Amino acid sequence: MPLEIERRFLVTGSCWRALAGAPQPLRQGYLAMSKEGVTVRMRLRADGQAWLTLKAPTSGLARHEFEYPLPTSDAEALWDLAPHRLIKTRYSLALPGGDWVVDCFEGDNAPLVLAEVELASEGASLDLPSWCGQEITGDGRWSNAALAAAPLAAWPEEVRSRYGLSTSE
Repeated sequence: MPLEIERRFLVTGSCWRALAGAPQPLRQGYLAMSKEGVTVRMRLRADGQAWLTLKAPTSGLARHEFEYPLPTSDAEALWDLAPHRLIKTRYSLALPGGDWVVDCFEGDNAPLVLAEVELASEGASLDLPSWCGQEITGDGRWSNAALAAAPLAAWPEEVRSRYGLSTSE
């Protein structure tokens, strides 16, 4: 079965931008989510490429991940049907040690910025850049599916401020 092995971090500062590739605007609609962690998601890039993705937990950092291309018209129809949605801009980064991306969330999840690194194995060594803050790997509140269903704007102010994401002045 295809596996996704990734670690995730809150991003502090903007030094990552010097390593960033072109912005990739993304819309993600969650069609199904279970309390066991199974999700069915559609993702649509601004260039019209789209995918249907099914994810399910395993043990440790790994998750089963099945991804299938979708026609743009089907993805747009699924977006309209999705009960939970989020919009973000993704940047691929030129960094060693795995496939790095930074996601800048919009709307009710702004000003959240997360870094993800996809690894070849769970035991892969990793040199963390200075702009990687607190690791949030395995904390379900920060999954994209959870953020689509319960966006950052709905979190209590005290929780947001604990992570440096306060919206009050």
